[in-house]
Amino acid sequence: MFLVTGATGDLGRRIVRSLREREMPVRSFVRLNARYSELENRGSDIFIGDLQRERDLQKACQGVQYVISAHGSGETSNGDAETIDYQATIELIEQAKAAGVQHFVFISVLGVDRGYEDAPVFKAKREAEKHLQASGLNYTILRPSGFASNLLPLAEQFRRTGVYVLIGDPLSRTSIVSTDDLARLAIESVSTEGARNQIFPVGGPDILKREDIPQIFGRLFNREPFLLNPPLLAVDGVRSAIGLFNPKLRSSLGTLRTLLANEFFTTPAETAHLESTFNFKLESLEAFLRRYLGV
Repeated sequence: MFLVTGATGDLGRRIVRSLREREMPVRSFVRLNARYSELENRGSDIFIGDLQRERDLQKACQGVQYVISAHGSGETSNGDAETIDYQATIELIEQAKAAGVQHFVFISVLGVDRGYEDAPVFKAKREAEKHLQASGLNYTILRPSGFASNLLPLAEQFRRTGVYVLIGDPLSRTSIVSTDDLARLAIESVSTEGARNQIFPVGGPDILKREDIPQIFGRLFNREPFLLNPPLLAVDGVRSAIGLFNPKLRSSLGTLRTLLANEFFTTPAETAHLESTFNFKLESLEAFLRRYLGV
C-alpha cells in the first residue's frame, strides 16, 4: 500500500493515477473540501484528514509500506511553509517510521541547499530533508526544477491572447520537468536499488532560457508571442506594499521572488545519471505541452 499526501495536487493526482493504472493499492490523503472523486473512481482508498493533526497522520500510515510526500503549502488554503512543508512533513516522517514504512519518497525542490534565506519553502524543505536523512527510514529525495503542468494555464492564456508575461531576466536558465515523469520517478524510487537513500536533482532533458518558453508556445499555436517583461523590482514593490498589511503573505512571497531571481536547471550529467538510474528517457517540455494541449 502506498500513501500519497498532496494527492489532489498536480503531481499527487498523477502519482495516484499511475499507481492505479499499475493496479497498485494506494491511499490518497485529502482534505474534506478537496476534489477527490476522480481518485476514488480510479479505485484509490480515500483518507480524509488534516496534515496538521498528528492523529490523522498516524491513522493514515497504518498498513502502509511506501509513503510519497507530495504535499506543499501552495496546495492548502490556510497553511504556510512552516506548518505544511516543515512541521507536517516532520510528523509524517515520524509516523511513517513508527508504522514500519519501508521507503519514504520526499518531493523537495531544486536549489533547496543553496541557503536562500528569503524563501520559506526552500528552508522548510531543506530542514525536512535533513530530518528524513537522519530518521533511519529508507528514502529517496527528488528535487524538481519546476513542474511542466504549471505552464498549462499559461499556455491556454497564450492561446487566447498571444501575450506572455515574463518577470525578470529572460536569459535565466531552467530545465522544467514533465510532471508525468516526476510522478513515475516517485513511484519507481521505492523499487529502484540505485535510488535508495539518494538525492536526485530532477529536470527535463533540455536547458532552456526563460525566453524560450513563449517561443515554444508560439510554435505550438502558430502565432508570434507578444512578450511583456516587467523587472524583478515590480515584485519587490508589490511585496513591500503587501507587507504593510499582511507581513505573513509578504514572507511567503519571498519564495516566489527566489524562483524568479535565480536559475534552476539540471546539468547534462545530472540528467544522464537520473535516466541511467531509472532506465527511461525524460520527456521534453514541448512534448509534454503538445500531449496535453492537443497540438
